[in-house]
Amino acid sequence: MTQDITPYRDAVIRVFPDLATASFRPLTMGFHSLALDVDDRLIFKFPRGEEAEEALRREARILAAIRPHVTLPVPDLDLIEEPMLFSRHTKIKGEHLVREQYEKLPTTTRDCLADDLAQFYAELHALDPAILRAAGATAILPWRPLADIRSKALPLVPAEYRALCERTLDAYEALTPDPLGATYGFFDGHGWNMAFDHGNQRINGVYDFADSGFGPLHQDFIYSSLIAPQLTLMIAERYGRMTGNSMEPERIGILIGMHRLSDLAELADDPHYVEMLRDHLAVWARDRHIFG
Repeated sequence: MTQDITPYRDAVIRVFPDLATASFRPLTMGFHSLALDVDDRLIFKFPRGEEAEEALRREARILAAIRPHVTLPVPDLDLIEEPMLFSRHTKIKGEHLVREQYEKLPTTTRDCLADDLAQFYAELHALDPAILRAAGATAILPWRPLADIRSKALPLVPAEYRALCERTLDAYEALTPDPLGATYGFFDGHGWNMAFDHGNQRINGVYDFADSGFGPLHQDFIYSSLIAPQLTLMIAERYGRMTGNSMEPERIGILIGMHRLSDLAELADDPHYVEMLRDHLAVWARDRHIFG
């Protein structure tokens, strides 16, 4: 069901009357927020409810702390309080990067993308944790309990991958704490949060830091596997060279599987998402061997 964006458009025009003749296009209409693209140059984001409002304020503070220290562009959010709370930022030009598009990229472009993202993670992880905490960054949300995953997700896993998933759950349960410790990270670096210039074949920036926070360092790399597991390995390898950190590909592979199984358990009762999540799980399972 399409939502009427008139109240949100009216709120924008009340504050920015010069946009009265602009083109307004909804980007997302989720449970927590609505985003509008205006003339392909401005993004307005409207939170829904008190929790979402606090999350938007926190994201604006965090981005202000991050922006001067990372090479890859991130949004510069301005908060508007009246007639309702919403944010405004200049759009980072580019589109999503999904698996089918990535697979068509030439090797040189894939290399450049991995270099740019590795540098982004290296710069992000080097930030002073105290500054991020002062901006409002907290621990990332945990995944579903193992018991929930076993009872809700495993029955939905295709039979050919069930044994692998069971082994992954056992491996995760036996996993020692991250040897590189916890860090402030993006923890949402998939292709739907990237602005990729398909014409020039370059990444122009990343956005949506609502899920950022403090968590195990290796976990920050897993989300790019939704584009391609091979990309994740390339980013981690380059990051290791840049930082001197000894990365553990096998740990990353286990965490990817756990993330996919946790999502499947969380949304097991929603048929709209189950098939998509089963597909994501199958991609990981087919390429699991590359992580060792």
